Parts: sequence; C-alpha cells; structure tokens
Amino acid sequence: MKALRMERRPTRFVAAYLASALGAGRGAGVGPLRLSDGAAPRELGAAWTPVTPLLAGICGSDLATVDGRASRSFESIVSFPFVPGHEIVGITDRDGMDAKGQAFDAGTRVAIQPVLGCAARGIKLCEACSSGSVGRCGNLAHGHLRPGLQTGYCADTGGGWSEGPLMAHSSQIFQVPAALSDDQAVMVEPMACALHAALRGRLRESDTVAIIGAGTLGLGVVAAIDFLHHAYGTAKPTQVIVGARYPHQRSHALLLGADQVVEPHHLGRAVRAAVHVGSTSSSEQLGELAGGSSVTFDCVGSAESIAEALRITAPGGRIILVGMPSKAAIDLAPLWRREIELIGAYAYGVERIGDESIATFDIAFAFVAAKDLGTLVSARYSIDRFEEALIHAGQAGSRGATKIVFESSRSLKHRKADA
Repeated sequence: MKALRMERRPTRFVAAYLASALGAGRGAGVGPLRLSDGAAPRELGAAWTPVTPLLAGICGSDLATVDGRASRSFESIVSFPFVPGHEIVGITDRDGMDAKGQAFDAGTRVAIQPVLGCAARGIKLCEACSSGSVGRCGNLAHGHLRPGLQTGYCADTGGGWSEGPLMAHSSQIFQVPAALSDDQAVMVEPMACALHAALRGRLRESDTVAIIGAGTLGLGVVAAIDFLHHAYGTAKPTQVIVGARYPHQRSHALLLGADQVVEPHHLGRAVRAAVHVGSTSSSEQLGELAGGSSVTFDCVGSAESIAEALRITAPGGRIILVGMPSKAAIDLAPLWRREIELIGAYAYGVERIGDESIATFDIAFAFVAAKDLGTLVSARYSIDRFEEALIHAGQAGSRGATKIVFESSRSLKHRKADA
C-alpha cells in the first residue's frame, strides 16, 4: 500500500526543523516523512471498517509535524510509524455502522471524525466521552490501540495521506450527504473545528469580535459566526473585524460574513475605532488598548499572535486560541492585570446550542453546504508530489490559496469517469 509515513528518526526531525526556517513545509524533503509501500493497517475488530481516502487535507498541525515544530506535549499520544492525514473524505470498503448507529453499504462516501477516544479504544467511556466531548478524552494512550490523539497520528489506524485504506471505528464514521461534493466533504473536519471555536466564544449581541488570521480556520470562524446566527439563532456580534494579510483572504472574509477586514498591522486601530477607545501608548504596535474587543479569536497560534490578542482584548474579555500553538515565550501580565480569559478550542464532539445537543459534524455538513466552503479547496496533489504539496500548503496565503489537499488515484478515476 503506497502511503506517506512518519518515522521516529530524531536526526531527521532536526533536519526538518532547520529546513523549515526557509518556510513552512520545507521540512518534507529532508525530514522523517517518506513515501513508501507497506502493509495496510491490521484488522481491529468488528466495529472497524476500512476506508479508502478520496481527498485528505493538509492543515497547520500537519505542517508543524512535518517541519519538526509540533509541541513536545504530543509525544506521549503519538505512535510511530504513522500515516498522517486527519481531514478525510473516503469510500468504505465494506458494509458497516456509522456514529449514529445507521448501517451503510460498501462504497458509501464518509467523512472521518478522527479523534481516537474511549469508544474507538474499546474501553469504558470517560466523563468527557460520555458527554460527547471526545476532543477532551484523556485516554489517548490506552486500550487496544497504540497511542494516538487522532487518526493520522496512530500507528494502528493509518491515515488519509495514502492510496490504500485506513481503519475507522464506527464512532468516527459520518455518512456524507449525496448533495455535497468531495471538496465540500473534505472541509467538514476543519469546519467542525471552526464551529466548535465559534461556540466556545459564547458571543453576545453587544460584542465586538476580532479575528487574527484568515487562513482556513480564521475564515471558518468568520463563516461559523454568521452561519450559527442564521441557522440556530445564536447571537450576532455588533462587529466582526478580521486581520487578513492577503487580498484573497480579505475578499473571502467579507463574503463569509465579516463586517470589516483590515491588514494585520491595522487590526488594533480598527478595534480601537470600533469600541471608541484610545491606546495606552503612542506606539500602536506596542501599546495595549484602553478597552478592546470583547472576544478575540487567535487563528494563528504564534507567540506574536497571542501577544497581539492580549493587546487588543478588553479587560474581562476572552481570547479563543484556535490555531495550534507550540512552546512560546509570552508576557502574560496583561492576562493577569486585565482579567482576560484564555480559552483553548480543540476539535469537536457534541455542541450544546440552546436546549439542543448536536454532533459538531452534523452541524458542519449543513455549514459547508450553506457557505459552499468547498470553494476554499485551492489545489489537489497526488501523494507522489508530497514535497510540492506541502510547500504549497506552507505558502498558501502568499500564493492566493487556502486549503491544499491530497487526492488519491481512486478519486482521480471517479473524476475522469464523471467528466
């Protein structure tokens, strides 16, 4: 089975880290990621179904892993060698059951909810999994599977960057509505993350919202705030202001529901004008605002973006950390002095909206359809071109792109047959 595999080779991780100084994704050519032929994942039990990928996305956490820049906190919940790829739409290779207990036939198109929680590990459900919050599962190194926080980081399950099947547990499988294209379906997983983050913001109508970053997650949060208001009656903030570096990102953000979009270095000024406050310093870049945004979504996750969020968020406000951070030196004095909440937003599970409890993936199917978020898929690559694909993903913004995906030969055959 041809697949991209990450091996535990420390010297190559160092080489990848050094190469990535030239740009995100550059670690692919010298790091521990290799294209190879190997055995398909072993059978894991009756509740598991082989799924052959059609499309699999490349996200920021994938780039951090390939570049040797991922947080070391993940070391105990990853097992090698693993096949990356957790943003997946694929075809089932045999009959089975999905996360709702509904049967499906071989050849059914499905999206994978990749978290490998208690159900997939065959152990008693923890409190988080029992409540539907699988992203908070603490048993990611237990049960009959080797460690792995998600499909795409576990040696036993396989992943989406492959020509052959991965193994998916019934709790992970969601059938894709026929009306959704493959491009829309591959966006379900990242958009589920964006929906979960937007709901973690606990937005009110009086809020001024700032969003740092306008890549896949930043644009997803913009769209999610607008979608949730219209579809579920959640609060629509007074203003949603986005800091976006590139022209295509600014255009997308406005189309998806932003009220104002500015270049990143003007975000503080835009927030200041929106809430009618001054700055505590003559230097806009260094001085925190006297007031600020009620809620700030940091969709980058760097030391610089977190520091910016602390500067522009109002006393008593909230920062939702959506982009994956790593080890960083940050002055947290503003967090303390201004009593700002710093809230993580990872993955998904079940969302509580009013009196309803709804699987995030079910909301995400409607979301990607309503907002036609398949249009954010900018380029497809075969896994043979993985170095080119990962460099493109690392340069997506500067090259006018948003989401880069791997496409399997099975997907190519389908597209040629439909043409």
